[in-house]
Amino acid sequence: MGLTRSIVTEKAADYRAEEPLYPVEQEQIETLPKAFAAGEFGWRDAEWVVQWHYRRFLGAVPNDERREREKRFGRNDFTDVRDAIVAVAGAPDPADRLDRLTALEGVDVPVGSAFLQFSDPEACLAVGEREWSALCEHGELADPYPDPPSIAAYESYLDACRSACGRLDCDAWTLYRALWRLWKD
Repeated sequence: MGLTRSIVTEKAADYRAEEPLYPVEQEQIETLPKAFAAGEFGWRDAEWVVQWHYRRFLGAVPNDERREREKRFGRNDFTDVRDAIVAVAGAPDPADRLDRLTALEGVDVPVGSAFLQFSDPEACLAVGEREWSALCEHGELADPYPDPPSIAAYESYLDACRSACGRLDCDAWTLYRALWRLWKD
């Protein structure tokens, strides 16, 4: 069964009503894009994106593994982090953007895509097995989740998401919320 506007609208509303991280995510979606583009953010803002990526699973990623991954990101020099985030905030090419982000320690394609989502929530979505699988189950992607996803795989995912957004007349943040809930349901 394909995605429909009513399914996306319903599931995005479910996300808003039921997901415990929604309020803080919404706040960050409203503030981080401008801060990232202007380079007017602190270490905690960048670190928050990495923490969000792992913690949104609410315990599905074992604490030791999550802490180690977050610690790896913490080894980066803040100037390098800021330079990478500011550079991707204005760049149009997702592959170029991810290439810059994945040069940072502790940033793979899924974490990089989280930075893209909070840098450009109008056009980019975070990728993970849940979102990818929901797209597959609804006929938007043919291939199963590549673990780990490559930059080229992310581009395919993003193309499918953008196509769905255009066809369903919704924004990327709405589609992300719907995909997250579709996987859970």
